[in-house]
Amino acid sequence: MKVLVCVRQSVSGEINPFDACAYEAALGIANAEVILLSMGPLKSFEFLKGLTRLGAEKAVLLSDKAFAGADTLATSYTLSLAVNKIKPDLIICGRQTVDGDTGQVGPELAVLTGYNLITNVMSLEVSSTGIRVENRDGEKLESDFPTLITIERINNLRFPSIRSKVKEVEVWDAEALNADINRCGLNGSPTRVLKTFENLQDRRKCKFIKAEDLSSVIEHSLKKEKIKILLNETDKKLKKVFSIGESPLEMAKTVSDDVKVVSMDSAENLCELIKKENPNAVIWGSDTKSKTVSAKVAATLKLGLCADCTSLETDGEDLFMYRPAFSGNIIAKIKSTTKPAMATVRTVQPENAPITVGIGYGAKENLEKVLEFSKRLNADIAASRLMVDHDYFPYSSQVGLTGKSISPDVYIAVGISGAVHHIAGIRSSGTIIAINSDKNAPIFQYADYGIIGDIKDII
Repeated sequence: MKVLVCVRQSVSGEINPFDACAYEAALGIANAEVILLSMGPLKSFEFLKGLTRLGAEKAVLLSDKAFAGADTLATSYTLSLAVNKIKPDLIICGRQTVDGDTGQVGPELAVLTGYNLITNVMSLEVSSTGIRVENRDGEKLESDFPTLITIERINNLRFPSIRSKVKEVEVWDAEALNADINRCGLNGSPTRVLKTFENLQDRRKCKFIKAEDLSSVIEHSLKKEKIKILLNETDKKLKKVFSIGESPLEMAKTVSDDVKVVSMDSAENLCELIKKENPNAVIWGSDTKSKTVSAKVAATLKLGLCADCTSLETDGEDLFMYRPAFSGNIIAKIKSTTKPAMATVRTVQPENAPITVGIGYGAKENLEKVLEFSKRLNADIAASRLMVDHDYFPYSSQVGLTGKSISPDVYIAVGISGAVHHIAGIRSSGTIIAINSDKNAPIFQYADYGIIGDIKDII
């Protein structure tokens, strides 16, 4: 059995964490011939060579100046040419990169290669003819080969043994792939970054309080009316915009007075509807299904797709999309060169309780006390990515750019440093209270109230 693993070298020089899980999953398949596939500059050669020591039979690096500047669709096209040459039975991709956070390449690659697709895989069983998996939503699914799956953070990549040997790394350029260079790199990218700027959104004026004031602040915050974050509306509007489901409707209305709500359907049916009615823009939610189906539609219709947008604007002709990038540290303004323009937008998931306690890695030593504190408040539990990555909480608890967005009346951040990608998931909260021993923690820039001190003493 031939298993192809798509990997990417992150900005830090390491393997993308989700891709590391994909590689480990492949290495765990008995009698599999594992091949690594990556697209990047020639300097990635040494990166791939080091990874082959873990067990891959070989690695293939797609490198050519024509590939530079590729968005997800152009990347998927180039990767698809390599897949057609290698002809694996199974392709395993990480759910997303931590640099781009789109989660689009896996579904788009499946469409362009004609492979079956299962996303957000949490467990994997492989037979001689196909696979059985459980996804992030707890569904048990089966698929015959050839299949492409995207993997969640379900394992840890092994270390090389002392006696392990470096395997061959082949470099394929555009000519070797017989690529249409008009579909590669910047030339083939239907989404274009117009500008980037530092992410200063969502900052609040923090009032520092004493630990003994915490209860009264919570009580007062629950009584006051939640301040709704207003979405920016543009004076000029687009005609004929699709909102796929109700969740992105409010965002769609910021750029159009002519919005049609379309029920979620298969990618094939939605493609036919889009071709028939020719809207100027299609706006999707940020749930798992919307992300997968939108990427499949984008690949099928060769359309640009901007992921996880936090705001939209228009000049009446074009749609401009704003999204966090590089773990939320910058905001990018993006335009699609194809129509309809398509975007997934951050949507808020409902809570069961008016209070949510967010637990960060800084609280791990006092986790039992924090959980008792949450229980006393009858609060929902949320977790930072680090807490999920270290298996303290399941993925369903993760809040932030790569998790869910929530909007409780009161959000209490305990031991959360305040990285911008976490703030993206709590920006709609009514009152934010931060508890942290580090007076310089960024979370205080995004909180209404702050308490500095030892967590176990405060709670």
